[in-house]
Amino acid sequence: MRLLRSNLGKLRRRPASWVTALLLIGLLVLIILLVTVASQSSRNPEAELTSRLFLTFPGAYELVLSMVLGIGGLLAVTYGAAIAGSEWTWGTLKAAVARGESRIRYTLLNYAGVAIFTWIGIVLAFLAGVVIAALGATISGIGVSGMGDRDALLRLPELFGRAGLAMAMNAALGFAIATVARSQLAGIGVGIGVFFAEGIAGIFAPELIQWFPFAASSAVVAGGQSLGGGPGGGGGGGAGGFGTRLDPQTAIIVVAVWLVVSLAVAALWTERAEISG
Repeated sequence: MRLLRSNLGKLRRRPASWVTALLLIGLLVLIILLVTVASQSSRNPEAELTSRLFLTFPGAYELVLSMVLGIGGLLAVTYGAAIAGSEWTWGTLKAAVARGESRIRYTLLNYAGVAIFTWIGIVLAFLAGVVIAALGATISGIGVSGMGDRDALLRLPELFGRAGLAMAMNAALGFAIATVARSQLAGIGVGIGVFFAEGIAGIFAPELIQWFPFAASSAVVAGGQSLGGGPGGGGGGGAGGFGTRLDPQTAIIVVAVWLVVSLAVAALWTERAEISG
């Protein structure tokens, strides 16, 4: 616990933690504001209806969380890569090993801190998104009577659990890539490349790509039940829409496997790596 608290304190002071969270919240707020404007100014009835769905509760709860994951999935990869890569470039891993810390224990607890901050980011972004969506609903004359829907609120923990698993896996993937590369920039670059490459490949080989990390994490979230009969299935932390999805329970297993494999690679690579300089 001492090492975990130390890592959390370190991450709290890292600019990457706050920049990532603010970027997620800022992009989410911007999208919802654009949706609000579109709901009032669109001359296309179908487009106007679609825009208003994002501001109509309780369905807006799920749609806001979907947007959080759609934006946050990639940000989680870059955040995990930034933190893991800095351990090598800044020499903090070397210092920890020099004072007798277990490499594997240090790596896993460092990742645990990253995962906790990604979960905090989900909650903060979701709350900010709900507030802005409620304001947009009020401005658009839709009303917010559905915000207190009991069934929708009771189902939120399930969706947050699925979202937390997806984001934790995304962060672990970036964490592992940067650990192997021993570089923040390489980890971020490769992570982003994998994210978009998987999205493009999903067009041509959906049966295969559905087993890959981002597609699987999207299926985990999509497996959540619709909130209060609201529109749209849970969106995702994946690299985009996929024509073929794993069923929710299988997706949970696949995402868990990717999470464990990513952490195992990061921990074992750190254990066997030559630390010098």
